[in-house]
Amino acid sequence: MAKRLLVAYGLWALGGPLGLHHIYLGRDSHALLWMLTLGGFGGGWLWDFWHLPGWVAAANGAGVPRGPQGPAPSPLRLVGQVVVGMYFGLAAALGLPWVPALLAQPLAVGLGVQLVSSVGDQTAEAPSTLAAAFLTSLLFQGRVLAVLPTSLAASLVAHRHRRYKPGGMPRPRLAARLYHLGLACLAFAAPLACRGLSITAGVLGTILALPRATIEVLLLPLRATRLLAEILGFTGGSPARERGAGLEPSSWSQRQQQAYEVLGLPVGSSAEDVHRSYRELVKVWHPDHNRHRGEEAERRFIQLQEAYEELVGPRRAAGG
Repeated sequence: MAKRLLVAYGLWALGGPLGLHHIYLGRDSHALLWMLTLGGFGGGWLWDFWHLPGWVAAANGAGVPRGPQGPAPSPLRLVGQVVVGMYFGLAAALGLPWVPALLAQPLAVGLGVQLVSSVGDQTAEAPSTLAAAFLTSLLFQGRVLAVLPTSLAASLVAHRHRRYKPGGMPRPRLAARLYHLGLACLAFAAPLACRGLSITAGVLGTILALPRATIEVLLLPLRATRLLAEILGFTGGSPARERGAGLEPSSWSQRQQQAYEVLGLPVGSSAEDVHRSYRELVKVWHPDHNRHRGEEAERRFIQLQEAYEELVGPRRAAGG
């Protein structure tokens, strides 16, 4: 079926950034590139306006003469290869953080460069392009900033090995073409979508936590005032009343309770139990016996010393 220029312009106007006019003209590589870059980041879609007549003529069988030496060098195509290769590499770094950078980044860069190389009636040797991307990325140890030299090296190799696509091959049906384009778009967009959802979930959790944080901040003066009143003895009873009732001051009682817990004893244990538990635990946690976990042993040893002094000190003072 002959292609009409008016239809091509209509599709360009309605869905140009998605490459609908390229699908209509059978330029699937160009259509995929436009889908993944939204019309060549907008500029390529506008540039298409001037080339539509020639593409319609080519789709209707008006072939362009091919030189025996292969396609002529194109600085514009080379720039596009470098830019799209970097774009694909950064997208892989964002969407595939769990994949090693030495694998995901050069593969994405190489595929981006190869996609630009396949626009129109040209293509390049994919193995050479991917090999250049992997070797360059290996030199830079897969760092994110390596997307520029990796894309540049792959683009130069692809530009050097450019060639015409073989002619006379039957074109697949529209349904098969759309199926392949859809799979390619899904492979590109799915990792980015998952990454975006995880970031959105984190932001949403932060937003939901804001009301609680706000309440905590508003109650902070009230809690500080209450704590100050307890320290000064205005609330919770005076130390004299607590002693008369057979209780110790709250802060002292809390320290002693923590000391009993460190020694593994119930509150109110006898002095003999305190001495016995202290001697046993000191043997267990002495730093000289725990060189394989020195920091933990030293911390526990100091806690035992402080707990023992907390419980034995007041009893020595009472006995004196």
